[in-house]
Amino acid sequence: MLRDRLSRYRDRVRRKLTAAFREEHSPHEVASSFAIGVFVTAFPTGGLGIGLFFLFISLWSWISKPAIFASVAVMNPLIKPAVYLASFQVGGLFVSTPSITATTTDGSATDIAWGAIQQLLVGNVIVALVLSLAGYVTVLHMTRVHRERKRNRQGPSRLATVRNFFRRL
Repeated sequence: MLRDRLSRYRDRVRRKLTAAFREEHSPHEVASSFAIGVFVTAFPTGGLGIGLFFLFISLWSWISKPAIFASVAVMNPLIKPAVYLASFQVGGLFVSTPSITATTTDGSATDIAWGAIQQLLVGNVIVALVLSLAGYVTVLHMTRVHRERKRNRQGPSRLATVRNFFRRL
């Protein structure tokens, strides 16, 4: 059951990225589109990120539609809780918030909530930047490799040449 789901998920991501690799956009544009998508999708936007994608697509012609939407497949609901947990932990390194036990005697619940929100958002920006950079580098490499393989296969394959030879006989 889980193996089937992971297999379907992997196939969906592969299809979306392959569509992006085949576009007429440059490898940099494909990778940049994917990185922008990962950055936006990493934030807790509640689905508003998809609206931003449509805005970006309408504003900038260089955005690769399949690449930006492939980021949604990568940053799926299974991955997002881990991103938010990492964001909260990383934010804790940069935002000093008092412990809950100390705050409950001295402060209010709104102070605790505001500190947690700051910690999450600061950490989320950092995690989103790191994930975007990793996504950019990965997709740039994958696009270049895919296109290089495609260029090398432009002529008929050896198997096709052999088949055609035997068909003529």
